[in-house]
Amino acid sequence: MAADPSPTTETLGYAGVAELRDRMADGALTAASLVEVLLRRIDDVDRPGSATELRAVLAVSDRALEEAAASDRRRRAGGALGPLEGIPVLVKDNVEVAGMPSCAGASSLVGRPPVGDAPLVGNLRAAGAIILGTTNLSQWANIRSPRSTGGWSVVGGLTGNPWALDRNAGGSSSGSGAAVAAGLAPLAVGTETDGSITCPCSVNGVAGIKPAVGTVPTAGVVPISHSQDSPGPIGRSTADVAVLLEVLSGRAGVVERLHRALAGMRIAVADTWRTGHPGTDALFEEAVEALGAAGAETVRTSPPVPGPSEQEDEMTAILCELRDGLDRYLPTRGPGGPQSLAEVVAHERAHAEDELRWFGHEQFERALALGGCDSDVYRAARARNLAWAVDTCLVPALDGVDVLVAPTYGPAWKSDLVLGGHPAASAPTTTAAAIAGWPIATVPMGLVDGLPVGLGLVGRPGSEPDLLAAGAAVERPARPAWRPPARG
Repeated sequence: MAADPSPTTETLGYAGVAELRDRMADGALTAASLVEVLLRRIDDVDRPGSATELRAVLAVSDRALEEAAASDRRRRAGGALGPLEGIPVLVKDNVEVAGMPSCAGASSLVGRPPVGDAPLVGNLRAAGAIILGTTNLSQWANIRSPRSTGGWSVVGGLTGNPWALDRNAGGSSSGSGAAVAAGLAPLAVGTETDGSITCPCSVNGVAGIKPAVGTVPTAGVVPISHSQDSPGPIGRSTADVAVLLEVLSGRAGVVERLHRALAGMRIAVADTWRTGHPGTDALFEEAVEALGAAGAETVRTSPPVPGPSEQEDEMTAILCELRDGLDRYLPTRGPGGPQSLAEVVAHERAHAEDELRWFGHEQFERALALGGCDSDVYRAARARNLAWAVDTCLVPALDGVDVLVAPTYGPAWKSDLVLGGHPAASAPTTTAAAIAGWPIATVPMGLVDGLPVGLGLVGRPGSEPDLLAAGAAVERPARPAWRPPARG
């Protein structure tokens, strides 16, 4: 079959990994033509000055077409091909990618590009993936201020939600979630400390998973918390997420698990973890019924809700780890900019008109005051927090079951840089898993008033295949009603 000389955005912008691989295998599509289509789409709808200015992509790789051509040559030569051969992937811009800004949206790292790829990016390249570019994010992965606006960075601007451009794209992997939802790439990489993959997947109507901490390497990722940070895959379906997770983690068995039934799986329904948004919580009950119809046994449970003391302990531990992590990381990016968190704060004060225009860096200042991890304050907060998350919450809730489910977030809220803003309706589904470093997956469970909402699935370390298999049984992928303007 001859290759399509002019594949369209509509036919390729929303194609899944399996379809793209099949079309390349039978000669109906080349990696180069796919990359050309996606780059045109980014030009049309994403860039500043375009008709819609989605701003999901912070930077496009000038090597993408070259990499695509090399992939096409490998395919023509025959032989073994990687599981992502010729598939374009976007990577969150707090992950080091050779030749890309990898600046976490902050001017402190602009002009100090990484000298090489993070190991997870090396895994992508080894699997044949094409790095299409890097995605915008909530600056510094949303740790800088409690008044921040999700999806805004001083480098990339404010990412819109493709379901309604004035709605928030969530954070901090805002650009990764919005880009996949908008058909800018079939796959993206995000990172999560607490909610940063879950939230943008939920409000943009895509699937994703934060694997257990340590499953995907964090070397070459701008750090927040060594105990909670985890990179993970984002796609429009669990099938695509499963392929990308195997590549990122180097672990097999995730894709195969999707093809087996849920019979014998026991799933706990977290009755105490609700968003408080009627439409979202009602849709969640429909998802629970669908899990039962798919063969799983569902039981009800009432895990504790994190209170102010648990939230304070989590933030204390994170900020201590942030101080030490950034002080170690920043010198690896070379001279010409801040070498420590204290110097970042000084830099942002010196450039306050841009950096601090919409909100401050109160959390950075608090991290400096806390002084790092070598303190009784840190050790006590972390110990209390971990005991609550594991012993009080997760172990009892998962006793005798395989997966714990709850809604994640209600519909996306309006973006407001002046007042800031966070989800008006969210469940505490991410908190215990984040503190413990256990995995949490998210799948779209449908629309409420035309906006997507997500189902969260929590499990023990190593249960990622089961989480995605359960999610696959109930996911309801959909395309945004929003469409880019016709290309002239």
